[in-house]
Amino acid sequence: MSLYPKHDSRLTPWFWVSIAVLFLVAIALRFWGLSRFNTLVFDEVYYAKFATAFLQNRQEFGGHPPLTNYIIAVGIAIAQRFGWGNPADSNDLAGMMLTTFSYRWVNALTGAFIPLVIAAIAYQITHRRSYALIAGLFATLEGMILVESRYALNNVYLILFGLLGHLFVLMAVNHKVRQHTSEESNLPWFLVYLVLAGVGFGASAGIKWNGLGFLLSAYLIWGIAWILHWLRRGRSLSGARSTNPLEKLTQLHIGHVLFGLALVPAVTYYISWIPYIQIDPSTSFWEWQHQVIDYHSRVGGMDAHPYCSPWYSWLYMVRPVAYFYQTTRSMNDPIPVGETVIPQEQAAVVYDVHALGNPFLWWFSSTAILLMVGAVLQQTWTWATVVARQNAKGITVDTTTWLMLYLVLGWAANLLPWMKVSRCTFIYHYMGSSMFALLAIALLCDRWLHSPERWKQGTSITIIFLVIAAFLFWLPLYLGLPLSPAEFRLRQWFPSWV
Repeated sequence: MSLYPKHDSRLTPWFWVSIAVLFLVAIALRFWGLSRFNTLVFDEVYYAKFATAFLQNRQEFGGHPPLTNYIIAVGIAIAQRFGWGNPADSNDLAGMMLTTFSYRWVNALTGAFIPLVIAAIAYQITHRRSYALIAGLFATLEGMILVESRYALNNVYLILFGLLGHLFVLMAVNHKVRQHTSEESNLPWFLVYLVLAGVGFGASAGIKWNGLGFLLSAYLIWGIAWILHWLRRGRSLSGARSTNPLEKLTQLHIGHVLFGLALVPAVTYYISWIPYIQIDPSTSFWEWQHQVIDYHSRVGGMDAHPYCSPWYSWLYMVRPVAYFYQTTRSMNDPIPVGETVIPQEQAAVVYDVHALGNPFLWWFSSTAILLMVGAVLQQTWTWATVVARQNAKGITVDTTTWLMLYLVLGWAANLLPWMKVSRCTFIYHYMGSSMFALLAIALLCDRWLHSPERWKQGTSITIIFLVIAAFLFWLPLYLGLPLSPAEFRLRQWFPSWV
C-alpha cells in the first residue's frame, strides 16, 4: 500500500464533506450550553480577570506570558460591542459586568479548529485522507480538549499555535518537494509557510513557556533527518527517490532554521509582550521574564493542590481535575455558584465538569505511542550497530520509521522536560504530548483498517467504536450536564478520578 497513492479527485468531495462535518460537530459541542454556569470556572478566576484588567489598562500578572489575556480580552470586547450573550447570565466576578458567553466564546471557536489542524498534520505526513479523517475524528472526541475549549482558559491556544507551527513546517517542506519534482512553479510559498511556522511556535511560547516543546520537537526531527542524511552522505534513506516530507526535512538548511524557526519565533514572542509592557513603560521585557521564573519557583510542590499529579501518571489518566462541582435537590433548582455544596446523599442532581480525557482514547493512544517508543529504540540500536561496523551507507529508513520518529519525538519533547519540574503539575500539562499520542493511535487504526488481515481490521473498528462510545458515555462530565448521584458515580471508575 503506497503511502502517497495517486490522487483520485472522486474522493475529494467526500473528504471535504467529512472534514466539514467534523468541524460542525466540534462547533456544536463547544457552543451548546456555553453559558451554563454563571460564574468563573476553575482558572477562569485568573484568565477572565487578567483579560478585563487589560481592557481597563491595568497589568495583572499570573505567572505566564500575556498573549492569552489579549485573546480573551478581544473576545470580550467583540461580544460587548455586538451584545452577545444572555444578560441573565451575567456577573461581575472578573471585574466588569460581563455575560459568561463573552469571556468563553473565543476559546470555544479556537478549540473547534484543533481537530482540523490535527487532520491536516496527519495528511501532510502521509498524504492519506483516511488517516486524516480518523485523526480528526479522534481529536473531535477528545474530552479534555472539549472541556478546555468551553471556558476562559489558556491551553487550547497553546495547543493550536504549537500544532500550527508543525503544520506550516510540513507544508513548507512539502512545497519544496513539489518544486523539486517540478509539479508546480517556483512560488515564494516556502518562505511564507516557514514564517507562519515561526509565528505559530512563538505564539505557543507566548501562551506558556511549555509551548516551546512543540518547537523543540521540530528541531529534533530536523536534526535527526540531517544526521541520517550525513551518515548516508546524501544518499536517499529510503533507497529510492522519495517524496517523504520527513526525510525531506533536509530541504531546510541551517539558514532556513535560524530565520524561520529561531528568529521569527523569538520576535513573535517579544512582540507578544509589547502591549502589556506599554501599560506601564517603567517595566521591561527582561524584568518580566525574571518574574515568570520567580513565580514558578515559588509554586508549591505536589502537596500544594489536591489535583496535583506527577508527569508519569498522565499517560494513563490517573488523576484528572474537577473544574466545577455542584449539587441541587431537584432539576428545577437553580445551579448554585457559591462555595456551599449540598452533600451528595441529600442531592438529587449533580453538575460536574471534569478535565477528563476520553478514557479509551487516552489509554489506547498512550499504549500506541509507548509501542512506537520501543520500536524507535530498537531501530536506533540497529542503526548504531550498522555504524559500529563502519557501514553507515547501509542505513535505511522506511516510511513507517519516519512516521514513528516524528510522533515519538513530538510526544517526548512535550513530556520529558516535565521530569525535572518539582512544582505542582496537572494532567492538562500533558495536552501537548497527547496530540502526538492521538496521532499515533490514529495511524495504527488507519493501517489496520486497510490491512488484509481480518483481526487487524476488527481491532481498528473496535477501537474506533470504543472511542465513540466512551465519548458519549462521559459527555455529561465534559459539558456539565445534570446527572443523578448514581449516574455520576457510574462515571467515576477509579477513586483517584473524584
